[in-house]
Amino acid sequence: MARSTKMNSITSPELLRQVNPKNKQLLADFLDYLRSVQRSETTIAGYDNDIQIAWVWCLQNNDNKFFVDWTKRNIVAYQNWLLNNNENSPARIRRLKAALSSLSNYIEGVLDDEFPNFRNIINKVENPVNRPVREKTVWEDEELDDLLEKLVERADYEKACYLALAMYSGRRKSELCRFKVTDFTDERLVCGGALYKSAPIKTKGQGGGKVIPCYTLAKKFKPYLDYWIDYRKRHGIESEWLFPNKKNPKEYVPISTINSWSNTFSRISGRPAYIHSLRHYFTTSLAKAGIPDGVIQSIVAWESSDMVRLYTDLDADEQIGMYFQDGDIVVPDKKGLSDI
Repeated sequence: MARSTKMNSITSPELLRQVNPKNKQLLADFLDYLRSVQRSETTIAGYDNDIQIAWVWCLQNNDNKFFVDWTKRNIVAYQNWLLNNNENSPARIRRLKAALSSLSNYIEGVLDDEFPNFRNIINKVENPVNRPVREKTVWEDEELDDLLEKLVERADYEKACYLALAMYSGRRKSELCRFKVTDFTDERLVCGGALYKSAPIKTKGQGGGKVIPCYTLAKKFKPYLDYWIDYRKRHGIESEWLFPNKKNPKEYVPISTINSWSNTFSRISGRPAYIHSLRHYFTTSLAKAGIPDGVIQSIVAWESSDMVRLYTDLDADEQIGMYFQDGDIVVPDKKGLSDI
């Protein structure tokens, strides 16, 4: 079963053609600005989609008013429509408002000669209370081991390899697509053979994203890598990408295919199997092994150790229990990376 998230598609070519030309031009200029400061195309597409929703709402509910002339009352009306008519989650509303806030910052900072009196008012309107609307999946080792076993039994070696890579590298969906076969040769083993260290891979971030090497727990991942590499050899699959696009092996697998794989994982496991949950699983596994936050931060390449705590799914009792046993203070047993 997939996570129950309400998806909305209120825009259409017909409606967008009716949008105030000033708003359309403003959005086009803003997207060009984002390209000029090297935002990734994925980020730009997100802004485009989110702001188009605001334009169509404005067309249908706000007299197609030019965005520069919106008032706080208009922001309230838009937020109320998103929450109560379009049934968006508070988190989704925050993102949609954040897109308008970024557009407002662009107008205020770059177009100030044209609109000297414009001010960003988006965040003057309080956001709805953020509350979880999705079931959070916290995986146990046995659950994922069982899922991997079932995939291997079905000869779904590519999916098993992809799932294992997500489990044992903690990378994002878009990053998992970018691994190459050569990232998992013996020459790529580091730390006494405990980790694969990839060639630099583009990751999420400002300025078009960072390019960094990514680490994978070798001992756990290799069996599923071997299944997939052997299958590729037997079926003549030749591509530099570990997960190639079936239609064009010179490209890596598209996100749409990855999403379908996640749906397969959900059906087999009976739990929402989204890739971000495996990022939590990886971080939690390292924490349970007693690896210090600073080392986990370096492995995942986070800029702050706060992210380690955010992604570690250990409750207070579990964390405290690592240091207290049999009525006394203890030092947690340290596991090697190859033992995780």
